[in-house]
Amino acid sequence: MISPSRDRRMILMKTVKKVSQLTGISVRTLHYYDEIGLFKPTEVTEAGYRLYDDKAIDKLGQILVFRELDLPLADIKLIMDNPDLDHNSVLAKQREMLLLKKQRLERIIANLDGMLRGDHEMNFTVFDEAELQAMFSDMLQNMNESQKQIFIDHYGSIEAWKQHMIEGAFDEKIQKNYAKVVEWYGSKDAVKESLKNPPKSEVFAAYQKR
Repeated sequence: MISPSRDRRMILMKTVKKVSQLTGISVRTLHYYDEIGLFKPTEVTEAGYRLYDDKAIDKLGQILVFRELDLPLADIKLIMDNPDLDHNSVLAKQREMLLLKKQRLERIIANLDGMLRGDHEMNFTVFDEAELQAMFSDMLQNMNESQKQIFIDHYGSIEAWKQHMIEGAFDEKIQKNYAKVVEWYGSKDAVKESLKNPPKSEVFAAYQKR
């Protein structure tokens, strides 16, 4: 026999059809998520109807964000099943990745708009000159004297190296490489932060042999 309190709680829950209407996810997909253990209903009635409370809806929202990032369902399940998962941290990372995706799409749209106006040169700029200047300063600040000397020997001076690096950075191929690096790190800020840690000595040694 169902207790009055549980009965009231079940009345407040949403049916699978209602969840489908709220989220745009098909009933069939919600059933499949249940079958693979990714998204289980809060309750199942004696008649077999799936019911979901607000906590379950919040969980589905997180799953849908992961799907937007093209993560496989198996990987999403591993993340959601992790008891040590810091959901705020995960959501913050998701936000960073979505912003990066948004920036990439905005660049593509801007390029298409330019082509429609008759501009045939596409702009692949990831970091502008001000950002490159700041990144160079951060990198230089965290290099020791022997590391700096490698570039002085190669270019004649730190200023000449800086000019070479910044001017060359606007080459389309270099900017595309920057885009790949940003995608790998997850955000432009993460790339900038990485430059505050000087490369290992082996990297400089390899560069010196070039």
